[in-house]
Amino acid sequence: MSHSCSTCGMPLVNKEDFAGGDENAEFCVHCVNVDGSVKSCEEIFNGGVEFFLSQFGGSREEVEKLTRKNMLQQPYWQGKDCSVFQGPVATDEEFAAMMAKL
Repeated sequence: MSHSCSTCGMPLVNKEDFAGGDENAEFCVHCVNVDGSVKSCEEIFNGGVEFFLSQFGGSREEVEKLTRKNMLQQPYWQGKDCSVFQGPVATDEEFAAMMAKL
């Protein structure tokens, strides 16, 4: 059964999607360091921005809004205070439109 990465929301479907190839891991391969620790909020945010830019193009400002919305919905970030969360956040409608394109 698949689930999503707790930090970025990436679907975890195949063994190689999971951190360390461990199908019980709650994180994807993109959100952890070589030693298995979770990357910083800023690193994951920047990775999300780069991903959305590569998929959709557009302005960095718009993509940052989408990335903030995505991260703030993930369980791992609940109650955490990260500087990259300060700023505009995409609306539910903007986020839904983006997700429909993936």
